[in-house]
Amino acid sequence: MIPHEEKRTVKWFLLFFYIIFIGYDFFYYYIFPVIIGHKNFIPPRNFMYLTYLVMFIILPIVFYLNKVNRGSLVKYIFFTSYLIVASIVDILMYYGRGDSYTSGNIVEVFLILSLPLFLSKKYFWLVSLGFTLKYILIGIILKSSYVIVALILLVILSTMSFFLLVRFQGYVKSISSLYDKQLKGIVKGVIATLELKDPYTRGHSERVASYALLFIKELGNLSIEEQKSFYYACLLHDIGKVHIPDSILMKPGKLTNEEFEIIKTHPVVGADAVKDVEGIKDNISVILSHHERWDGKGYPDGLKGEEIPLLARVTAIADSFDAMTSSRSYRAALPVEEAYQRIIDGSGSQFDPMLVNKFQKVFPAWVEFHKQYPWNKKTEIFKGVRK
Repeated sequence: MIPHEEKRTVKWFLLFFYIIFIGYDFFYYYIFPVIIGHKNFIPPRNFMYLTYLVMFIILPIVFYLNKVNRGSLVKYIFFTSYLIVASIVDILMYYGRGDSYTSGNIVEVFLILSLPLFLSKKYFWLVSLGFTLKYILIGIILKSSYVIVALILLVILSTMSFFLLVRFQGYVKSISSLYDKQLKGIVKGVIATLELKDPYTRGHSERVASYALLFIKELGNLSIEEQKSFYYACLLHDIGKVHIPDSILMKPGKLTNEEFEIIKTHPVVGADAVKDVEGIKDNISVILSHHERWDGKGYPDGLKGEEIPLLARVTAIADSFDAMTSSRSYRAALPVEEAYQRIIDGSGSQFDPMLVNKFQKVFPAWVEFHKQYPWNKKTEIFKGVRK
C-alpha cells in the first residue's frame, strides 16, 4: 500500500474503532437497561476499565508511529494490544463466577470487517487466528460452550473479509502496475533528455539510483513501495541540470565562481519541477538536498548534520562515489578503491559518519555492480528493486 494511503487509512480506522468501542459499551450499560429494558442502571465491572486504560495508553505510541511514517506497524501493535487485554479482562470477569459467558464487543466485528482496508494477508491471518485462539482459550478456561457461537460468526465474517481482501488486492495490483509503467516511461524520457544534453553523465543517474537502492536495503528502513519512490527520485536527482547552459555543463576546464553558482541552482530547479509528481514528491529531499554536507558547507540550503534528510544523505554518498568512478569531460575515472578511501576520509565533514560505517558494509556490493554495469549500453530502469 502507498505509505500516505496507509497513514490515512489508519487515522480513519482509529476514529471508527474508538467510536464503536466506547459507543457500544455506553449503549449496553447506560442506554439499553434504562430506556429500552426499563431496568436499573448496570455499571460495568471494574475489570472493564482495564481495557479502556490500555487502549488509551497506546494512543501516543500509535500517533508517533504514524507521524514517523511507520504506519504499517500501527495495526499490528493496536490489534495485539486489544486482543491481549480483552482476553485477560474476559477471563478475570467470568472466571469462577458460574455465569454464562456473554462478553464481547461489536468492535470485534468491526475489526474483522475492516481487514480488507489494509490490503494485507499477514494482518488478516493475525486478526482471524488471534480471535479464534481467544475464544478457544476462553471457552476452555471458563468451560463455556457459548464460544461456539462466536467462532461460527467469526468464520463467516472472516470468509467475507477474505474474499473482499483478495478482490481489493487484485484491483490495487492492476492500478499499481499501470501507474508504475506510466511513471517509468516518464522518468526514462526525462533521463534520456538530460543525457542528450550532457553525454558525459550518461548512465550516471541510473548508477546513482542503483547504488543508493543497494544502500537503503542494507539499512532496511523502507518498504518495497517506498524503495520504488526513492529509486525514481534518485533517477531524477540531477533533473535540474536541464536548466544549466551547455557551455557550463560541458565545460572541460575549471568553472568560474559565477558558473559554479549557476550549477548550484540545479537542486532547487529540479525539486520544483517534480514537486507535484505523485510517487516522487514524498522523496523530494533526494533531489533538493543531495549536495548538502554533514558539516553544513553544502548547498542549496547549507543544512548541517541530521538537518539533512536521511535519504538525501544516502544519495550524496552514492552520487559522489559514481562521480569519482566514472569518466567526465575534465578527468578520467578514479579506481573504486580510491573512491572508497575518499568517502571514508569524508566522514564527519562531507558525509554522515553513521552512513559511512554502513557504506563499508555495502561497498563490496557496489564494486560488484560497478564491474557488471554495461558501460556501453543502457540497462532497464528499476531493475534493482526486484526481490
